[in-house]
Amino acid sequence: MITFWQQIDGMLQKCDKTGIDPEKNLWVDARSVTKDDITVLRNDYGIEMDDIVDILDQEELSRVERDDSYTLIVLRAPVASDDAGVPYFTVPLGIVFYGKALITVCWTDCEVLRGISSRRIKDLDLSDFAAFAIQILNRSSLLFLRCLKEINRRSNVIQNELQVSIENDALLELLNLEKSLVLFTTSLSSNQLLIEKLLRSSILTWDQNDREWLNDVEIDNRQAIEMARTYSNILMGTIESFASVISNNLNVIMKKLTVISLVLMIPTFIVSFFGMNVPLPFAGKGHLGTVIISGICIVSMCIATLFLRNKPVQTLRRYHRSKNRKGGLK
Repeated sequence: MITFWQQIDGMLQKCDKTGIDPEKNLWVDARSVTKDDITVLRNDYGIEMDDIVDILDQEELSRVERDDSYTLIVLRAPVASDDAGVPYFTVPLGIVFYGKALITVCWTDCEVLRGISSRRIKDLDLSDFAAFAIQILNRSSLLFLRCLKEINRRSNVIQNELQVSIENDALLELLNLEKSLVLFTTSLSSNQLLIEKLLRSSILTWDQNDREWLNDVEIDNRQAIEMARTYSNILMGTIESFASVISNNLNVIMKKLTVISLVLMIPTFIVSFFGMNVPLPFAGKGHLGTVIISGICIVSMCIATLFLRNKPVQTLRRYHRSKNRKGGLK
């Protein structure tokens, strides 16, 4: 879908294609691009098909280049996902400078452009295309930072849930958050190279205020890169820790099952042995044999109970002794 915007009385206003003032600068906003939109971009603004395909390619990295009739900037912007998979991903966003028209192209409904078209940004000046492009870069960096904070908040909530009960769904959600962080790190690094190239090259003309603003955007982008890497390392360490906990719990369960199997082997052996043609002990003693065998079972139960009851106490005593020793060393 393509919408047309012009600045009227200092306000960004949407206008029809037939009502465009040729004397004023024009913003052509192309989002969720269709085949008809591609035809308009090619015929009316001379954008090469290869460049349009690159912008619509989800794997396209950030870059800047100049053609005979226009200048193209491609940057990466974050997008929130509504499906059950990766919660955040990034998309290429194209900015084309074509005469008195600035054209933005994105294959989805990008939140960066949606925020600009909603006229929530103050001091937005369409007469200065360079400042307008920096505004888009700035919005992208700030949106990356906001998404990173949301990812960190969500990961903390999931970690608190896993401390109570380890569930597969929660672990899968952590892995999806980790995928988002990897995508963010790659895209932010690509945007960083783009900003550095814009500062060094003469493809676009910047005044002093634009350069200072672009330097601020670079600082925000660097901060986002560090945050993404830090959160990614923390999340990977958390996932590995919970994997170790799951492995340890499995070992404990297997140990208990092994003990139970060994205990059950004893009566199985006895029954198997005396199930053959072997005379049973106390078989001719009548009720006395029953009393003797019952007494042996009761004594064995008492000994096992005392052993199991004293073992945690001894363990706790050893823990306090070691703790006191450490306190004495300090």
